[in-house]
Amino acid sequence: MGICTVQHINHVCIAVKDIDETVRFYRDVFGVAEAEVVDIEDQAVRAALIQVGGSQLEFIEPTDPNGGVAKFIERRGEGVHHICFEVENLGGTLRRLDEQGIAVIDREPREGLSGTIGFIHPKATRGVLIELVDQDDARR
Repeated sequence: MGICTVQHINHVCIAVKDIDETVRFYRDVFGVAEAEVVDIEDQAVRAALIQVGGSQLEFIEPTDPNGGVAKFIERRGEGVHHICFEVENLGGTLRRLDEQGIAVIDREPREGLSGTIGFIHPKATRGVLIELVDQDDARR
């Protein structure tokens, strides 16, 4: 058993320049339901979750040209930003990861679009930003 036992992939997040255009494209081309776009001020993004089968896609558009997502798009272009896994006991999971020397961005859970979340630094995961969401609080 690992330090962090994944229960389910909650979503894959895609950073985009225009979230409204992106949501329209996925609706028109793939037939997904309309998505509510919300402002997440502390992350400097507009975001939307869309259901795709048993999982979701999240789209994020930067609202601050100097913010992390804007810099991500500037460096890498639009594309996959992070993967989100559902886990049991998010607070305990973050503590165990930190105690094992695995670089976490969040030492304590916080509120996010998909539920109560915490991030693992991409330096610890071979370059992939990993979001963890507490399975008991995950929004689907």
